[in-house]
Amino acid sequence: MKILVCISHVPDTTSKINFTDGETKFDTNGVNFVINPNDEFGLTRAMWFKEKQGASVHVVTVGAPETEPTLRKALAIGADEAIRVNTPATDGYSVAKQLAHIAQEGDYDLIIGGRESIDYNGGMVPGMVAKMIGANFVNTCISLEVDGTSVVVIREIDGGKETLNTSLPLVVGGQKGLVEESDLRIPNMRGIMQARSKPLHIKEPVTAGAKTVATIFEKPAPRGAVKLVDTVDELIDLLHNEAKVI
Repeated sequence: MKILVCISHVPDTTSKINFTDGETKFDTNGVNFVINPNDEFGLTRAMWFKEKQGASVHVVTVGAPETEPTLRKALAIGADEAIRVNTPATDGYSVAKQLAHIAQEGDYDLIIGGRESIDYNGGMVPGMVAKMIGANFVNTCISLEVDGTSVVVIREIDGGKETLNTSLPLVVGGQKGLVEESDLRIPNMRGIMQARSKPLHIKEPVTAGAKTVATIFEKPAPRGAVKLVDTVDELIDLLHNEAKVI
């Protein structure tokens, strides 16, 4: 089984976010980038298939050279090969177009992506990739078992879970639950050394015009001042007369 894991290069959630050029561009100065958490769950599940079923695991990202450390981390975790599509990730459609081309070119059986990235939260790329390559698709995936070409998937739905039977080729949008957080892997020294000699292929992009353009970014308004009260009566008075919520 050939598995392609789609990796987003995203800012660490502890990073301080700022914008430049009149709030139109993301300021990367001082920002630490990591593997998108939803993608990391998928990568860990792919490693299980590699170890238990002999699957080969490739990782891919769409981005400029600064995304390569993130791919090298995925290689250090255990992926066999990495692919970087040499173009900025401008919007969901253009990214999906690039990933679909890589998926078709490599004839992968299983494509695992995160249900969404934590920077733009678009939640659209895995579904578009599935449509473009004509594969089955399951989103919000929290369990994935493969037996030959048959697949049993559990996905999260409003108010519960849904179990589906499907087949390869398959695209899944994974999330927390696909593996436990305690199962996520930290590269060890041996993995880091091996990652240096593993292939990292640079692919030129196919033509894919962006369908959306970010015109301006705006940070949430700062929180207001906190008012401390000493008694329940004072709290009730403020809620009734000032906040007017009771």
